[in-house]
Amino acid sequence: MPYFCVFRAILIRLTEALRLVQNSLWKSNDKGSLMGETMEGITSRKITTARLETHFLAGGPEDGEAVILIHGNSSSSTFFEETMAAMGGGFRVFAPDMRGFGDSETKPLDATKGVGEFSEDLRAFIEALGLEKAHLAGWSVGGSVVMRYAMDYPDSIASIALIAPMSPYGFGGTKDVSGTPCHPDFAGSGGGTANPDFVKRLAEGDRSDENPNSPRNVMNTFFFKPPFRAEREEAFLSSVLSTKVSEANYPGDAMASENWPTVAPGTKGMNNAISPKYCDLSGFAEINSKPEVLWIRGADDQIVSDTSLLDFGYLGQLGVVPGWPGEEVFPPQPMVSQTRAVLDAYRANGGDYREEVFEDCGHSPHIEKPEAFRRMFFGFLGERP
Repeated sequence: MPYFCVFRAILIRLTEALRLVQNSLWKSNDKGSLMGETMEGITSRKITTARLETHFLAGGPEDGEAVILIHGNSSSSTFFEETMAAMGGGFRVFAPDMRGFGDSETKPLDATKGVGEFSEDLRAFIEALGLEKAHLAGWSVGGSVVMRYAMDYPDSIASIALIAPMSPYGFGGTKDVSGTPCHPDFAGSGGGTANPDFVKRLAEGDRSDENPNSPRNVMNTFFFKPPFRAEREEAFLSSVLSTKVSEANYPGDAMASENWPTVAPGTKGMNNAISPKYCDLSGFAEINSKPEVLWIRGADDQIVSDTSLLDFGYLGQLGVVPGWPGEEVFPPQPMVSQTRAVLDAYRANGGDYREEVFEDCGHSPHIEKPEAFRRMFFGFLGERP
């Protein structure tokens, strides 16, 4: 089936072209930092909520304004440590690991609720901490969780920051800014779109860099804009490898489809939860409470983009995946344009947002452009009453 070779084909093209440059920039981490060895000022804790045992990182004074950071797919709270360590004294910051990631309890994910399971988990976490209101920031899929939380619990949010957020219409299989599906069964999205070689290596804890499908190479090629290499690469790789691989978690189950590219969403696990079949956050524009929204993204994001290198529509257009039915049937998903359309509707309904684009930056502005990100994000938090 064509989806089995998608990651391999595109990663070979990108990774091999960059291998010499990346190898020349490789530096070992002198601190030997691994997930679980937190940075100075950050504590690692667990709390039992009404839904699951949640691991989280925390920093800042106990009486500070609450800020909660939500990570993305195939990652954990570790990706926020530098941001947390640099945050000023007026804020108490928390970064929980979502179910099936990091050190939080692994429980099955009902994909038919979209990212609703994560929203309910977040609510239980906030209640367990005894918080009434919090500033919420979400990276990638975490941005979708924040938007869904705002739809579910609109009066408990002080402000919203979206960091390279996934489209409000999920990932894959839609054709316009209104999120119209390319096929009735939402083919081209869901658990079956994950590269099986990457999934296998993820489950095995592969830390190598010889194969383009290794978690290290996938992270360095797509999380960041090459040839960027993070100082804490080993800690971030450990975070990626914390992903719990199963049909009930990542990537989820799949269904065969008669429609190109021959795979449709199942009902369990992460990649199905972010399928547009179950994930539709356009209702965010209609919430009664209107917290101000800051949207930060990288100009060269290869994951969330109107020309995403992980989207079947764009890969088909490039000729990477054979049998593409053409622009009219399955165009590239306009992910950024879809987000902008929903936020424009939010503004038209009385809310407000601003979009900030970091040049020469990929999917992780808070890591690739830390100083610019912190000025923007911390300034935004400081502007809130």
